[in-house]
Amino acid sequence: MFTRYTENNTGKSKSFFRKIVIIACLGIAFTVTTAYANDGLGTVYHVYVNEDHVGKVDDKEVVNNLIDSKVEEGEEEFENLSITIGEEISYIPEKVFNASTNNQKVANRLDEELSIKANAVELRVDDETVGYFDSEDTAKEVLKQYISAYVDEESVKEIRFEKQNDDLIIAGMPNPDKIDLSADESIVMDLTLSGNISILSQKVLPTAILSADEGIAMLEKGTLEDKVHTVKEGEVLGGIAAKYELSVNKLVELNDSLDKDSILKPDQEINVTEYEAFADIIVYEEKKMEESLEFETEIIESDDMYKGEEKVKQHGKDGTKEVLYSIEKTNGKQTDKEVLQETVTKEPVKEIVMKGTKVISSTGTGNMVWPAVGGYISSHVGERWGKTHKGIDIARPTNKNILAADNGVIESAGYNSGGYGNKIVINHNNGMKTIYAHLASIDVKVGQVVEKGSKIGVMGSTGNSTGIHLHFEVYKNGSLQNPTKYVSQ
Repeated sequence: MFTRYTENNTGKSKSFFRKIVIIACLGIAFTVTTAYANDGLGTVYHVYVNEDHVGKVDDKEVVNNLIDSKVEEGEEEFENLSITIGEEISYIPEKVFNASTNNQKVANRLDEELSIKANAVELRVDDETVGYFDSEDTAKEVLKQYISAYVDEESVKEIRFEKQNDDLIIAGMPNPDKIDLSADESIVMDLTLSGNISILSQKVLPTAILSADEGIAMLEKGTLEDKVHTVKEGEVLGGIAAKYELSVNKLVELNDSLDKDSILKPDQEINVTEYEAFADIIVYEEKKMEESLEFETEIIESDDMYKGEEKVKQHGKDGTKEVLYSIEKTNGKQTDKEVLQETVTKEPVKEIVMKGTKVISSTGTGNMVWPAVGGYISSHVGERWGKTHKGIDIARPTNKNILAADNGVIESAGYNSGGYGNKIVINHNNGMKTIYAHLASIDVKVGQVVEKGSKIGVMGSTGNSTGIHLHFEVYKNGSLQNPTKYVSQ
């Protein structure tokens, strides 16, 4: 009956001198076939490489010394790595009479089949391998540097990793009870990666080991994922291929319906591949900000003011408040924001606006007022210079404002080529109309409702006029009237 066991195949480094001695001894041992004495049992060792039987040796040191030699060679070539043998070596001892072994044959087989590997750690995100590194510390440093692109330097210093079985958990974030932020300050409360991070012990080819910088580049680049691109107006194969870092040939390869000369149509879907991040960095932070607190506006209605008129009684002033936000960011972009607390630091001042409610009647009262500010009648209704003078002329006023004689609606307002110059006609909607002529300027427009005594223009000397004055006419039901029957100074 055979008893099988496995020994550690790593071995310690041997000195160069010992290596020479081992090689010399092996040369002698490989040429000798050992025979045990007929009067006793001897022990031979069946050697297995990954379950495959490679032969028998009379001493396990034959194999161990060969392993040590290979490891030393690897350590000389890859100085900064922990070198080992990639295969599993095992022995089964056997007690036999007259045993024979062939150390040479076994050694030759082992020399051919054994490979140099490096003890490494594999950094994985979910089921994807990011890379192999020489130690856990290097793998963790790669993660830290990847995270540092999205959080501040102080927060990165706080990060530590805790290992739970093969998984890595991010820890080291601040205690929320000890946070006292000033305005415009923020602090990272927590962060996580969207994928499951694990670190596994592996044996890999030494050339497969990545440096920290290479690992960061791999994390940033991500892994290829199949995608579908929807064609936009004007897009061509070359531009789409470049966008996804593909050649046109590769793009055609991914789409059976395409060739290099294909003309794309808007909304056409084509297969592409695109690099997707191994894991998103999700950061949770709190930020305190000073913000403006807008003032309120209070409207007070007043029947002392006309409808449409407004007057600010008290000007408003914005206040200030401090707002504490909880913010979520994914790869540096804000994905959620929530108000945790608001504190008013300066109360706003309310703005008070007086708003008129008084409505001007478009119908005249029937009692007209003098249409100027002071002045006298310089010319009456009647014959003058061989013509009928249809109104009265008012000259030398206290000021030059022209006033509406009664409530009404502006029927016309503008320049008149018939000698009136700038002219206004008011329809008082009670059978009465009034005309105001020779104005220097007009302050009203057609359709506007005006109140008795309100300013409608400025006295002037436009049209056929001998000097600055107001020509004023009154009509009742279309018939010319003498204004002095209705107005007096």
